[in-house]
Amino acid sequence: MLVTTPAVVLHAFRYGETSKIVRLSTRDHGVQSVLAKGATRSKSRFGARLQVLSEGMACFYLKAHRDLHTLSAFDVTTQRLELAGDLNRYASASALAELVLRCSPAEPHPEIFHLLSAALDRLVSAEREAVEVVALASLWSVVVALGFAPAVDACVRCGKPPAERAAFSLAEGGLLCARCGRGVRGAALGRADQAALAAFVDGSTDVPPLPAKHLVAHRRLLARFVRQHLSEDRELNALTFWEGR
Repeated sequence: MLVTTPAVVLHAFRYGETSKIVRLSTRDHGVQSVLAKGATRSKSRFGARLQVLSEGMACFYLKAHRDLHTLSAFDVTTQRLELAGDLNRYASASALAELVLRCSPAEPHPEIFHLLSAALDRLVSAEREAVEVVALASLWSVVVALGFAPAVDACVRCGKPPAERAAFSLAEGGLLCARCGRGVRGAALGRADQAALAAFVDGSTDVPPLPAKHLVAHRRLLARFVRQHLSEDRELNALTFWEGR
């Protein structure tokens, strides 16, 4: 069956002498693997269109019960070349694409596609000093859309208000009140960082400026949360690079 759907290129690698296998996040068919025959030939109809993080209309032959489909055409609408010119933007976008690629469900999930597309556009247009906050809000938005929202407004165990400086339980997935947080090892967030985390989880970048070391701690918390609840022991190299740069 020949299908046409908006899509974002998540990953691409050479296959054989002249072809590529491309992983796409599609609006209508979830994450799909497609074979772009002859994509590396000098006169290929795909040309430079299959750049990672590009977006366009993908046309491919969808085969039931098959993991690899044949790409017929990919008409680019947005290439986002600006991401490649800035390490922070590119690292953030790569972590976002990897999260969608590795952790999306098998069935179609249009919300994740739209979140990914909008987040990549935000990373392109954000002021340099705002890229970090945009990345955190974008990644947390995808985590929430995947069904793994952390508890940030009340204690994850008992429902009471979080402590003034609240421990975050990775295993339980949320903040703890003063009583439940006694003896818990791990990240501890003050009121400003709790408010920032709540904003990020809502997909908002409307947060007061945070010191650099606090942004580093937020990156570490998000990456550890993803590994704890979503990655299922899969390596997430782009997320690791984004977390530790």
